Amino acid sequence: MAQNGRIRVAVDAMGGDYAPEEIVKGAVLAAQKDDAEIFLVGTANVLEEELAKHTFTANGSSIHIVGASDFIKENESPVDVIRRKPNCSIAVAAKMVKSGEADALFSAGSSGAAAISAIQYIGMLDGVYRPAIVGSLGSFAPNTVMVDLGANVDCKPYQFLTFAIAGSVYAKKFLNIADPKIALLSTGSEETKGNEAVREAYSLLKNSGLNFVGNIEGGDILNGKANVIVCDGFVGNVVLKFYESIGSYAQGWIEWKMRKHLPLRALARLLFKRLFPATKISSVSEKQGGGILWGVDGVVKIAHGASRAPQIANAIESAKEAVKAGVVESMKLELVKFSQGGKL
Repeated sequence: MAQNGRIRVAVDAMGGDYAPEEIVKGAVLAAQKDDAEIFLVGTANVLEEELAKHTFTANGSSIHIVGASDFIKENESPVDVIRRKPNCSIAVAAKMVKSGEADALFSAGSSGAAAISAIQYIGMLDGVYRPAIVGSLGSFAPNTVMVDLGANVDCKPYQFLTFAIAGSVYAKKFLNIADPKIALLSTGSEETKGNEAVREAYSLLKNSGLNFVGNIEGGDILNGKANVIVCDGFVGNVVLKFYESIGSYAQGWIEWKMRKHLPLRALARLLFKRLFPATKISSVSEKQGGGILWGVDGVVKIAHGASRAPQIANAIESAKEAVKAGVVESMKLELVKFSQGGKL
């Protein structure tokens, strides 16, 4: 933390579909609160030009520019790029967290590049070999989170246990649930259902000491049976993206059904924008700490590549709140407890 008490967030200003314009704009919005120190990492002259377009009421010293010699371009392999471009924007931002120059890292760029940079330059917590993304399911299931949401496509059984521990800490810290119910997402509620990794993970979770309630199916995701739903990143990412698409498709379908009744069609559009919860899933998740890369020895926040300035500001705020909540320290304590008990 900076001497002035501000949380310091290193922002990969070159990562994201609308970088650097929307990233800089979002950083300016976040700086309005004047309780964070933001480091925009990227091509210095480009960022200076973008920042000069904005005026803001926060102390001018709350946003700084940190030069990086390169950045990851679309369609580049994150593994190859991190190896060939050790001073690209996401790598420089990760190094700042490792060195103590920043308290958290934020990126809306390649999640793979962010994860690889975090692993290589920040390091993993003892007992965790791969990071995982935990996220809220928003308005339909405000007390439910899923993990992993895309960091790990193929998982070993023991990884599901570390996912459950991460989800449990998240639920305690961000949802204020004292004893979160943990469930495995599978093809049936029986212990024998699912692929080999899920079946083996069932046994690990059953004997973990966590509040494990067994398997749940896809139809149970939103009904509150579990506070933490554990799955591999392939399944989690597909479910999340489908879930986030529901609002816009439902709105389009209802408007089409009412195409002959223009006043009702206009009313439906208005109601969806203001009331329908599925249209707000991403922003709700960001505010509740969604997209944090758990298992890394530092706070690393990942946002959707298509995020615009308001979502960027929310994500920076979320990273700051994660630092304040001490999520990394809490995760360390939980891992030590499970390790000493012979569960990891």
